[in-house]
Amino acid sequence: MKDYGRHVFWLEYFDSGLKRSEGRRVPLSSATREPTLSELNEACRRLNLQPQPQIARHPSTPSKESGYVSVVKSTPKQALLLRVARELSVVRGLAARRQNQPARKK
Repeated sequence: MKDYGRHVFWLEYFDSGLKRSEGRRVPLSSATREPTLSELNEACRRLNLQPQPQIARHPSTPSKESGYVSVVKSTPKQALLLRVARELSVVRGLAARRQNQPARKK
């Protein structure tokens, strides 16, 4: 059942590998290459948007596994998309930094 108090953000909205006509909804400068559902969920969580992630197939590409995050409506959707896109790049950077850290010696 549709929840009118929440926005839905599909992974395709933030994918820099897609054209606008293919579903990307943020500027290319703010987009991320192949974002994951866990990264999107973490970005929304860091912005206190109470995310509810869901694995699903985007209606325009039913053959490709995708997902979305449902967040509480607080501001207009486009403004919220841009905030989440910026935070998504921060989350991706933090994950990359953690992978490159050498193991600490005890």
